[in-house]
Amino acid sequence: MTASPFATAFRPSASRHDSPRLLADIGGTNARFGLEMAPGRIESIDVLGCAKHATLADAARAYLASPAVAAALDGTVRHAAIAIANPVVGDMVRMTNHHWEFSIEALRAELGFDTCVVVNDFSALARSLPHLGAGDKFQVGGGTPAADAPIGLVGAGTGLGVSGLVPGADGGWTALRSEGGHVTFAPANELEVAILQFAWREFEHVSAERFLSGAGVELIYRALAHHLNRPDEGLGAPEISRRGLSGECDLCDLVIDTFCGMLGTVAGNLAVTLGAQGGVYIGGGIVPRLGERFARSPFRARFEQKGRFAGYLAEVPTYVITADYPAFLGVSAILRERLVGA
Repeated sequence: MTASPFATAFRPSASRHDSPRLLADIGGTNARFGLEMAPGRIESIDVLGCAKHATLADAARAYLASPAVAAALDGTVRHAAIAIANPVVGDMVRMTNHHWEFSIEALRAELGFDTCVVVNDFSALARSLPHLGAGDKFQVGGGTPAADAPIGLVGAGTGLGVSGLVPGADGGWTALRSEGGHVTFAPANELEVAILQFAWREFEHVSAERFLSGAGVELIYRALAHHLNRPDEGLGAPEISRRGLSGECDLCDLVIDTFCGMLGTVAGNLAVTLGAQGGVYIGGGIVPRLGERFARSPFRARFEQKGRFAGYLAEVPTYVITADYPAFLGVSAILRERLVGA
């Protein structure tokens, strides 16, 4: 199978226009599943822990066999679309932040699907952006989106996802297949230089993802504790966020500020790289949980901190995605296009 932004396995004799359809969004920690019963009508959403299932096929079977889902199904699922936190090139998928690996065609056959589309999760999330309503996002800072301009996407969770949308001449969009989370981290001030030097003790190559992820929050905490000669209590990311947001720990609060500032630099880099005058969207599991604390963080100032291009970036809006399962919208659109095209 040739390299493409997504890969699809078909059983040639099968009809590809029936429903319900299985939609999935697979991260390094959680596997989210839903049934698209009709266009745009997604029901029976459930979240399964990846660590509780030996394979993706096992997780999918567990979801489909659950009483609520089994009751909602009328017959079998024939078409499936899976967004996964990993590059998708060819038939074999090996997850970067989890141990699951599989052949797309073998997965289709094992689960009895006629169609199985597998796409990078941030390509799917990017495709959802034009479908987000006003209540599915909130803006941080100023700027107004330009029509028919590229849109950037970055999000921190188990890893750091990066993608974007490029407008087409026909009014459609092309989602970028990117692994931009693995670019080399670039410090923007002396404190971040010290944090980077600390990280070099553990990693030969320090990517942006090393800091802008759940494990990255913990790495920033350890680095700051070392740099400031403060006790390292071995806190996990959820506790660091809780203490920082509650105001009970100034070190944890500094971790949040540092994380948000680093993310602002990465988002600004993406904006100037893509010419993303349609805006830059922030997804992933970490930032939406910060709420108004993110809006008060150094994120937007660092986003615009590009010297001669500060004025350019001041006109680019930034949005936090607040929809619960936005990747389902994107992966549904990709599946629909594949079925119509086939």
